[in-house]
Amino acid sequence: MFIAIIALFILGYTLIITEHTVKIDKAATALFIGVGCWVLLVMGVMILPASSQIAFSHYQTLHPDNQHDLIGFFEFRLMEHLQEIASILLFLMGAMTIVEIIDAHEGFSIITQLITAKKKVSLLWIISIITFFLSAALDNLTTAIVMVSLIRKIIPDTQTRWFFGGIIIIAANAGGAWSPLGDVTTTMLWIGGQISAGNIITQLFLPSLFSMLVPLIILSVVLKGNIDGSSTSTPSHEVEKKDQYIALLFGLGGLLFVPIFKTITHLPPFMGIMFSLGVLWMVTDWMHGRKLDTEKSRFSALSALRKIDMPSVLFFLGILLAVGALQELGALAQASIWLKDQFQNIYAINIIIGLLSAVIDNVPLVAASMGMYPIAEMTTDAWLQHFVQDGAFWEFLAYCAGTGGSILIIGSAAGVAVMGLEKITFGWYFKKITPWAFLGYFSGAVYFMLTH
Repeated sequence: MFIAIIALFILGYTLIITEHTVKIDKAATALFIGVGCWVLLVMGVMILPASSQIAFSHYQTLHPDNQHDLIGFFEFRLMEHLQEIASILLFLMGAMTIVEIIDAHEGFSIITQLITAKKKVSLLWIISIITFFLSAALDNLTTAIVMVSLIRKIIPDTQTRWFFGGIIIIAANAGGAWSPLGDVTTTMLWIGGQISAGNIITQLFLPSLFSMLVPLIILSVVLKGNIDGSSTSTPSHEVEKKDQYIALLFGLGGLLFVPIFKTITHLPPFMGIMFSLGVLWMVTDWMHGRKLDTEKSRFSALSALRKIDMPSVLFFLGILLAVGALQELGALAQASIWLKDQFQNIYAINIIIGLLSAVIDNVPLVAASMGMYPIAEMTTDAWLQHFVQDGAFWEFLAYCAGTGGSILIIGSAAGVAVMGLEKITFGWYFKKITPWAFLGYFSGAVYFMLTH
């Protein structure tokens, strides 16, 4: 059964990677392997792996009448995994809804209207810096979409826009890596307790900045001249300036308030994001309360909820379920032992994970790493010290998984979004952007290792 579960997982991964070729949505594949792995696990495992023995002992204590009920035990473990997964998914859904409400009020246009540079190099730096910091406040996927929408308005030339799209991918992933809100994987590590918000910001800001600056400097040499002409674009709806500012202020303010909420209340981050969503929802309802229903519906939170990327949410659900099954199977524990025996170095392990994230989605890679390496207690053991909360392994994992996806255009959600919006080809990105993204990735990695 061990082989069957691993085979199903590998098959599912292959279908996910080749989504555009096989024409099967990755969310569907993820749900199939997520549930399938648990079905095979429940039906086929007769002897528990060593990694589950402690959990089984805890289960026997709670259920003395079912001492040898393995199916009951796996149901118990599934609910524990689901509790952790639900906290991540609720957080993502809340954050996505807030961003959609801001976008419905055209709050992001306040930022884009401030950009007036005509020189390509100057504009490249402005776009990169805005993307880097905006990604930390929102998330890399949303920021990439917003910034591509911006460059479409001011850069009519396709080839020039592709170069800007490449740096947007790099900057969005770099900005997401150092913020607990900026990348799904960093959010997972924060919610899981592997990192704290303040520490990840201070430890990864400079490495992430290096990973953006190196490609940015090189592309500044490549791109010369001015932007010729501009595209014309008008807002899809007329929105009062006051409403734009209110939505942007309460939306971004709510997102930035989440780490503060967690610090003050010690409640999970999804509670903070739901609180911020509730406040923004009430504010926007009050703003449009006197309008006709047909007019105010496009600004409502209900409309935003219909627009959030539910396939991505279901994809995360399926992947995290599958990884949970592998953890219960003992496969992740065996993988962690193999990596330790082969490399004996947390930095080498994480660099490999980062490179893999350029080919394989970084969400399951980080989820697998969280399952392979439990959070350690404070200890004098040199190896385990790297795995305590805010240990070097978790910090470097957030960096590598977040920025490694920039090496290939298919390696991150931001890259896939830009690829779809701008029709950038895999080959063009590989020739024009990949070498510099690779160099930036290793520049930040080297800086992190030297300072640790």
